[in-house]
Amino acid sequence: MKKNLPRVMLTAIGSGSGKTMITCGLLQALINRELKVASFKCGPDYIDPMFHSRVIGAKSRNLDSYFLEDETLKYVFAKTAKGMDISVIEGVMGYYDGLSGLSTKASSYDIARITDTPVILIINAKGMSGSILALIKGFLEYVEDSKIAGVILNHMTSMYYPIIKKEIEEKLPIRVLGYVETLPEMKIESRHLGLVSPDEVVHFREDLEHLAEVFEKSLDIDAILELAYNAKELKFKEPKIPRIKDKVRIGIASDEAFTFYYEDNFDLLRQMGAELTFFSPLKDEKLPEECDGIWLGGGYPERFAKELSRNVTMRDSIQTAIGKGMPCIAECGGFLYLHKELEDESCKSYKMVSVIDAKAYKTERLQRFGYVDVTTNKTSILGEAFIHFPAHEYHYWDSENPGNDCTANKRGRDREYPCIHCNGNLFAGFPHLYLYGNIEMAYQFLVACATFKDEIK
Repeated sequence: MKKNLPRVMLTAIGSGSGKTMITCGLLQALINRELKVASFKCGPDYIDPMFHSRVIGAKSRNLDSYFLEDETLKYVFAKTAKGMDISVIEGVMGYYDGLSGLSTKASSYDIARITDTPVILIINAKGMSGSILALIKGFLEYVEDSKIAGVILNHMTSMYYPIIKKEIEEKLPIRVLGYVETLPEMKIESRHLGLVSPDEVVHFREDLEHLAEVFEKSLDIDAILELAYNAKELKFKEPKIPRIKDKVRIGIASDEAFTFYYEDNFDLLRQMGAELTFFSPLKDEKLPEECDGIWLGGGYPERFAKELSRNVTMRDSIQTAIGKGMPCIAECGGFLYLHKELEDESCKSYKMVSVIDAKAYKTERLQRFGYVDVTTNKTSILGEAFIHFPAHEYHYWDSENPGNDCTANKRGRDREYPCIHCNGNLFAGFPHLYLYGNIEMAYQFLVACATFKDEIK
């Protein structure tokens, strides 16, 4: 019987343990059982939720305790989980790995603690036998209330599984919920920013169906559902969300080159009174009609630099709109697109929108990675000077002029650096935004869009 927000987390001892494969296979198995399923990814990850939503068809969101206070995080979870038969949360990195690697803050454990979610620990059992018990015992006892209620043994043979399952359950206070044999055909390729996008994965849906069939035999899915249904009631306070007086229309760049967005950002803007319209800088001739603001998100513009450059009418349309004062947020890939020139993956330069009078170029190593606290040094379309907001960065490309209107502080590293252009109606730089981290900032963006709308009438 379904009760309050049934939920479970799949986590692991570290990256590369099979979290994403097992999560995707379980989600497919649950959907094949005709259950209404929501999925969540811990941390600042765009690509795993795309797999969950576009390939599997599960409603998918992120959960990040670096961006959100506890009550807001519970609200964000609950508004997506409401009405679902089960919510499956996929962890990030190792279960206890948080900020700077030295804290559980923003770890998968932190999310499980805040949402009071039962946890299933995935163990990569390859090359181990009795040591599996020591590993599980350590994870169970590392904190007083670990939330770990079950384990799945990955890279485990069907012959040895009953033996190790009996040993674990006799000696440790935990249930063994199944095993996964080594499946060399189920490999998800990597790119410099995590997994490849779902549209690139050939026959992935067929592979998932096969995986779901395997899991129906090797995982105790009924026990997993029981664990989820026994999750405790989740109580929370809803955040105050302001609304603008008149609706504004925001154009969102969305195609193969611009794919990295948090759906919760869209939900929040709509709640505040915005209408969102999506356009393709690759294929459309110009911005949508009657736009009052622009959002250029992250993605892989460097992979499509030639095509973006060839679409001269779109580049001119965006340049003209920003030149006339239309508010524009540009994050990472969107920021690259606004440059005068952009190098592609072979280091060949192409003309871009030319709002930022500088060249964006390829580097040989990761330039920025991880969470940052950002402080604005001047008034912008996101509010007064000296507002603070959480963000994250991950980029190999760099800019001759990354901006100096904000200051980014690397949490736990005692390191600061300038970033972002806040020039009148423009807010553009490498950091990615999560608007629930500063709701007032999102509201001020819409206020700026409404002001622009009134001025051009």
